[in-house]
Amino acid sequence: MATINGIYVLAESEDPRYEVDATDQPVEEGVDITDHVQRRPNTLDVSGYIVGDDASQIRDKLKAIMGKGEIATFQGRNLFTGLIISLSTKHDYRVSNGFSFSLSLKEIQIAKSSYVETLPTPIKAAAAPVISSGRKQKKQKKGKENEKVEKVKFKAGTPWADE
Repeated sequence: MATINGIYVLAESEDPRYEVDATDQPVEEGVDITDHVQRRPNTLDVSGYIVGDDASQIRDKLKAIMGKGEIATFQGRNLFTGLIISLSTKHDYRVSNGFSFSLSLKEIQIAKSSYVETLPTPIKAAAAPVISSGRKQKKQKKGKENEKVEKVKFKAGTPWADE
């Protein structure tokens, strides 16, 4: 017996997959050079049976977990946490009070927001939004080309100030 988020299923086989992407560069002679390896998300394929009077409710719960994008924890011969990315069920004459199923779980990494309120004070001050962006020139409407534009006044001591 195995569980998916506390839901009991009969897992007949569990197939974990661990993969990497390797970047190859061609050379003039010999074998290509592999200069970079990046790990891909681990996956777990599970197949088995769901039987009992509540088999259809279990299928609906698994579909809901997958549809909502909830994190699923599988506990069987392997322990795996990730998203259910596919679920298929087979209803045939061999299983009278349930069905066979296969599903795939994929490892995910959840990004966290760097919210300004949690930053240290000096960085928060630098990252805070600009409250006043100064005086802005308005768009001129047709026929008002001759209006005078005000001269900008800079604080004394700045490199742009008139001396």
